Amino acid sequence: MQIIIAAAVAVVLIIGGGIWFASSDGGDDPKNEAKGGSSDSSEGGGKAPDGPGKEKAPDNPAAKVGFQLPVPKVTDVTAVDGSWLTDTAYVKTGVNQVVGYDIKTGSQLWTIPLPGQVCAATKHVTDDDKTAIAFEAAKVTKGKSYQPCTEVGVIDLAAGKLAWSTSVKASNAGDDKVKYDEITLSGKTVAAGGTDGGAAFDIADGTVRWKPEVTADGCYDQGYAGGPALVAIRKCGTYDDPQLTVQYMNPETGAPISSFKMPAGVEWTAVVSTKPLVVAANVGDVAEDGSSISDYFSIDEKTGKLRAKIPADADKYGGRCGSTEVEQCQQLAVGNGRLYVPTEAHEGSSATGDTNEIVSFDLATGKSTSDRADAGDRYSMVPLRMDGGNIIAYKVPPYDKGGQIVSIDGSTFKQTVLMENPADEAVRDAETSFSLEYSEILYGKGRMFISDKMLSKPTETSLDDKSYLAVAFTTAGD
Repeated sequence: MQIIIAAAVAVVLIIGGGIWFASSDGGDDPKNEAKGGSSDSSEGGGKAPDGPGKEKAPDNPAAKVGFQLPVPKVTDVTAVDGSWLTDTAYVKTGVNQVVGYDIKTGSQLWTIPLPGQVCAATKHVTDDDKTAIAFEAAKVTKGKSYQPCTEVGVIDLAAGKLAWSTSVKASNAGDDKVKYDEITLSGKTVAAGGTDGGAAFDIADGTVRWKPEVTADGCYDQGYAGGPALVAIRKCGTYDDPQLTVQYMNPETGAPISSFKMPAGVEWTAVVSTKPLVVAANVGDVAEDGSSISDYFSIDEKTGKLRAKIPADADKYGGRCGSTEVEQCQQLAVGNGRLYVPTEAHEGSSATGDTNEIVSFDLATGKSTSDRADAGDRYSMVPLRMDGGNIIAYKVPPYDKGGQIVSIDGSTFKQTVLMENPADEAVRDAETSFSLEYSEILYGKGRMFISDKMLSKPTETSLDDKSYLAVAFTTAGD
């Protein structure tokens, strides 16, 4: 069902029309709804190893629609990866631009025009609201429908400006510029990776910190993952016999601190977390559900030794990683020395819808724990991120309810409802038009933003449908 919905969303994306439901205050009072399973309300308490969370439950979690952004006109499939949140702005990639919107009203605060489309964006943001993107050097035209992704830049999300942008020449491609597939940041370093070997830059001014060379035997960095640490996935060997190495790196010099060799034959490895270091792979190509995950590997960052291997039966567990991207895992979270994953949907006590749970594995032993948070009848639930030692999760709603944001206490695993979206039909339709696999969900301080990552040219059969680039929900009382 998820695959069918995702495919439908990709085809049906069109220019949104009509925003009459923007002032909807929601339907049923969520306080009167039975949450099911272990979904009892809890205030947490900071008992989890990673400490208390910052997100607090409002007096009334019933949300209203804050604003919605219409889908921009596109003539072909267009990637719009990238969304970020500051204290005052919701920032979203558009068509050949990045735009900052007032967090309360959705009105445009600023626009950063770009020479071409954003082709890679990191989810990481520095303490002073800097983030990184990669973008094309020119716009797509009728005569040239493809532009290489060669430019790297840092955006100042607070000031609403492109702090700097640059490109570098590839060491193995003459005068051609390095082309990037992914970008990330860690500390004071921006790292962009691709089949040309990638490069790393000083986040302050774009000075090249280091540029890994493609060796004579064809070894190169497939990509990087950032955040609290920097990790590279380095590929050696032949197409038929690849050898991947996970390298924990010094972000300022590019020197490996430790290395771990993946099992022979693994063609791609994705990084779930850089600290603690957790990677995922499809060993033996046995994961046929599209998740690209058959096993997780918990690795000691200092020594490069394997702490634990965690099998992830595709029939039992959810979570997804990009099949060719290093840092594109979603619906997973790591904290408290544990890996949190959703189970696959299954029948619940209701005859009209499935349900699932969030469970965890110990990163030291690889064994499953007693942690279990039930989504409740007809809801399904996925982790979004950690909040201290708590898990922030999104509950996909049934056909007659709105979605929920919940905080799961990392110690007791009891849930606190932070937000319940309106059950009005028009609002539900807008919320559920976003596929989990092809959208970005941000939550912070009583506000949730859900946006598309890919736009398509509207078809004749979709012209009467309503679609949005992003929809915002709020319990903040404004």
